[in-house]
Amino acid sequence: MTNITPLFTTPLYRARLSSDIDAAELEHSCLSIAEDDEAGQDWCEANDFPGYTSYASLSDLPWRFPIFEAVKQALDKHVADFAKELCFDLGDKALELEDIWINILPEGGIHTAHIHPHSVISGTTYVAMPEGTSALKLEDPRLPMMMAAPGRSKDAPEHLRQFVYVKPDVGDVLLWESWLRHEVPMNMAEEDRISVSFNYRWG
Repeated sequence: MTNITPLFTTPLYRARLSSDIDAAELEHSCLSIAEDDEAGQDWCEANDFPGYTSYASLSDLPWRFPIFEAVKQALDKHVADFAKELCFDLGDKALELEDIWINILPEGGIHTAHIHPHSVISGTTYVAMPEGTSALKLEDPRLPMMMAAPGRSKDAPEHLRQFVYVKPDVGDVLLWESWLRHEVPMNMAEEDRISVSFNYRWG
């Protein structure tokens, strides 16, 4: 008898962020912050970053803006649930929000493949996803070790694919372990793709 057991899974958490957070208000806040954040604008220009990110300029969004404090509180609950699903043994230390930042990706903008090496759980909540904008691209973490392995067939089940594309809706939150390589392919929509990303550290 043949028995095939899937091992070493890569969980992806998906849920609605919170019914208490108004999506239009969050989008307006992101755009307003981007317009006023001259340091962030300067950093994006100096580093050839497409669109806008507050990653290098504003490290205290929940303290500055009540709506981001509400986002943090919602994320704390989701991350705690995900940590339980992952069977993390956290001991007497908690998972704590380390960074949270705004991303505004215009037409033609991309976020190249990367990981978040100093964090435990990372993720994104989606604020504006215009028709035709790019999905989140996730990479099989074993890919660099596959060497001479052939590619997968086009009809391969999702858990066997080397790349998986996830198209979130506005108001969704996605969580993954921070070692998972991911990217945002080119935004082909004319409108901005707006999201809020974050990292959680242990202790």
